[in-house]
Formats: sequence, C-alpha cells, structure tokens
Amino acid sequence: MKKILVCEDEDAIRDFVVINLKRADYEVTDVNSGEKAYEEFKKALHSEKAFDVALLDIMMPGMDGIELCKLIREESRSIGIIMLSAKSQEMDKVGALMLGADDYVTKPFSPSELVARVDAVYRRASLSGSATGSRETVSGVFKINTKSRTITKNDIPLDLTQVEYQILEYFIKNPGVALDRKSILVRIWGDGYFGDDKIVDVNIRRLRIKVEDDPSEPAYIQTVWGYGYKWTVD
Repeated sequence: MKKILVCEDEDAIRDFVVINLKRADYEVTDVNSGEKAYEEFKKALHSEKAFDVALLDIMMPGMDGIELCKLIREESRSIGIIMLSAKSQEMDKVGALMLGADDYVTKPFSPSELVARVDAVYRRASLSGSATGSRETVSGVFKINTKSRTITKNDIPLDLTQVEYQILEYFIKNPGVALDRKSILVRIWGDGYFGDDKIVDVNIRRLRIKVEDDPSEPAYIQTVWGYGYKWTVD
C-alpha cells in the first residue's frame, strides 16, 4: 500500500487533499501540525508502516514545513517530500528544496495536479533499493551502483536524495553532453510535470555542494550558459 503523511493546518485544504489521495489509493495519515507530523514520521520510521511520501505545508504555526522538511530529510534520504506553498512564498520554496524537498505544489491546485505530482515522487521513492541486478558505472573518481542506487566519490558514499541520485546518474551516463533544463526536468520529474524548470537549478546547486571540491568553482557539473549543464571528468 502506498503510504503518505499529510501535514496541513487548514482543515478545508487538508480534507481536499486527503479525499483525493485516498481516491488515488493512498493510505493517508493526516495531521494539522509539524510536531504531530514529526511524531507520526518517527513512529513509523524503520517499520513496514514507514511513509513513502510526505506532503508538508510550508506555513504552519509552531514547527513550520521548512523545519519539518529538514528534520525528516535528516532521518531519511529515500522518502519523497513535497511542499505545499502559496505563490508569495518563493524564497521558502527554494529553501525547502535546498533542505531536500523533491517538489512543491503551489496553492490553489487541482486534484489531477496534486495526484500527478504525488505519484511522480512516489515512483521515485519506491525505486530505492528495488533494482534486481548489480551494475556499476565508473566516471573518474565517481562510481554508480544501480542495485543499491548509491554513488561514491573516491570510494566514499555520497549522501544523496533520490532526486539527487537520478540527476547525477543522468549526468554520469552522458559525459560531455550538454543537457538542457527541459530534458533534465522531463527525465527526473516526468513529461507531465506541472511546475517550472527553476527546480532543476535549485537541485543542481544542492548537488554541487555534495559533489564538487569547491561548489563555487564547479569542475564536474558545469554550466552551459543559456542552455543547461554538462558532466565533465578527466
């Protein structure tokens, strides 16, 4: 069963979200505060009841969605995290993505958009550890293991979310190829993605912090100005 944690303090929005996710065959646990959400997350962690996806409102009294996202991501790299935000919360969206959120949905949203975005993140999260055969790809000091969905640098594992893993895998398997933002967006978030391509730039910024020796002078993930990015190794 697909398990999702919904944290939203506005009753009407929470009811709307819960009804539509249940119709899409999700097993929903819904709460109205960050503190309760973190309690439910911790209670289910490392058990068969662990959540596949967390849907978190950015603005809540007490523990807000940004802090909650940070705490959840510190505990789990595999769970999918989607933020609910208002249009005016642009900087908060970027902050959440930098802390490890996979996506955000801007209010108001339709049932079809909500379910499509959750489904995409669920599929990504469910891939963690699901590969049946071990296959390694080497690129300079980097090595991918597709069975464990891990990437090492100088034989040291990189602490990657599933989004970061997929982006880096895409780069490593296309060395020297200039990849435009749209192709990255379609590859990672799907052809029917409702958002804009700035989510690619934020994730690249986050990924560079983990991959580069000096993120301010990237040697591996290089910017192709006005186009996108390319992977370069000696």
